[in-house]
Amino acid sequence: MDNIYSNNTLELNEKINELKSIMKETKNVRMYKRYLVILRHLEGASNVDIAKMVSLDQHTVGDYIKNYKAKGLLGLVMKHSTGAPRKLSKDQEAMIVEIVTNKTPDEVGFESRKNWTIEIIRQWVIKTFCITMSHRGIHEILHRLNLSYTRPTYVLKKADKEKQEEFKVTFEDLKKTN
Repeated sequence: MDNIYSNNTLELNEKINELKSIMKETKNVRMYKRYLVILRHLEGASNVDIAKMVSLDQHTVGDYIKNYKAKGLLGLVMKHSTGAPRKLSKDQEAMIVEIVTNKTPDEVGFESRKNWTIEIIRQWVIKTFCITMSHRGIHEILHRLNLSYTRPTYVLKKADKEKQEEFKVTFEDLKKTN
């Protein structure tokens, strides 16, 4: 065996037994795979062989082993994945909240639109910040900002035609006075 534990067989066996015990207890598949890499390393397999066994890149196997040698089992613990950087700043997100909650789309340049939709918000973001985002990306932002929406319904089952006509006339008069 060509590794740092070859000079002490007892210590090596203890580490192998410890890993096997931890592997039985873990329910996290990704951690299990990391433990398996170290187990195979301690058993004397080469990085190339380990990479083939567990379907990982040889570089990744080397990183796991290096981290294990430096920090022990704690070196294998996964950090939180940050994901892609956000496209909008906190100030821009606050501006979205302000606009969507206090203004209608026609007040910010979308004529004949009274209700916000994800697509209208997306178009507003593109126009205002020059940042192109997908429909899903805007949806995620709205969810993160605790903004929810319902689709407006305009069809009334028991609509009174006479009252509707009366309202239309009254409404037209109101529009002319304003």
